[in-house]
Amino acid sequence: MIAFVSGPVAALAPTTAVIEVGGIGMAVQCTPHTIAGLKVGQEARLATSLVVREDSLTLYGFADDDERQVFELLQTASGVGPRLAQAMLAVHSPDALRAAVASGDEKALTAVPGIGKKGAQKLLLELKDRLGEPVGSAVPAARAATAVRSWSDQLHAALIGLGYATREADEAVAAVTPQAEAAGGEPQIGQLLKAALQTLNRTR
Repeated sequence: MIAFVSGPVAALAPTTAVIEVGGIGMAVQCTPHTIAGLKVGQEARLATSLVVREDSLTLYGFADDDERQVFELLQTASGVGPRLAQAMLAVHSPDALRAAVASGDEKALTAVPGIGKKGAQKLLLELKDRLGEPVGSAVPAARAATAVRSWSDQLHAALIGLGYATREADEAVAAVTPQAEAAGGEPQIGQLLKAALQTLNRTR
């Protein structure tokens, strides 16, 4: 198992970071939150989890070991694969997920794309004794609330991390604001980032 990758950031995309390790570019699947903390050319260290399938090897990357551990624990629940586990971590921090499960916060889980009411109820039952108690001071849905309040800040930071100038990032955020507002208060940063990149590509 590849526990982590460390090296300069060679390239960034909305959901992928390429880290140069010993002359080899390792493509790592990351949440927009993790991508926003990286910058091309700078050194980075990502905790990783290797998911092996018959037809693929996929490396998922995380800001720290705790996030990776929660990613792996989430997949012990029936019906949760790596993509859904990563989506949960894109919406909630590890502690916010622990707090949501510990308190039975069904609404926090349904804020994740792909999880409906019945699915949330099932996950609350299965994960209750697996994730443990929050290790910090997080409250349920902490990151979801943050995403509602500051999606523009997260998107702006992600664009800067991808190498765009502040002015370009400002214009792209403004361009996708109608789409974000139409999302009903819970805009998905990944979708907005893709829309923003399309806008920037058209103007270049």
